[in-house]
Amino acid sequence: MAEGYAPKEFEERVLELNRVSKKSKGGNKMHFSALVAIGDKNGRIGFAHAKAKDVATAVSKAMRTARNNVVTIKIKDGSIPHEVRFKYGASEILFKPAPKGTGIIAGGAVRQVLELVGIKDISAKMFRSSNKLLNVKTTVEALKSTKG
Repeated sequence: MAEGYAPKEFEERVLELNRVSKKSKGGNKMHFSALVAIGDKNGRIGFAHAKAKDVATAVSKAMRTARNNVVTIKIKDGSIPHEVRFKYGASEILFKPAPKGTGIIAGGAVRQVLELVGIKDISAKMFRSSNKLLNVKTTVEALKSTKG
């Protein structure tokens, strides 16, 4: 390890990048939006959505905001303590604890969030929505609602 190098506290993942354009009198105005999640794989997770004129700025703004919005999740033996069904906005999620060695049975943004939290064995199903930002919000709120 190099001198002066500090290991990162959080693992960072870009979940979604979008190019957004707006029609205006002088032509199209192009911007980018980034959805980012950070986690320490030990029960702490943060996520944010930010917009900027270029990709790098959008990602760095989202990372900065995500670091300020970190929440702690209760994990029991690499899974969650009990079954959770949670509705947030238009989306709904179902989490079921799974036996050791099962792995993460989930798709898309939900899988990324569960990996960053540090959950190793869980079964998840997302209902009604395919919007990544809403799915991430629903996942984090559902995990926060667990009673440990």
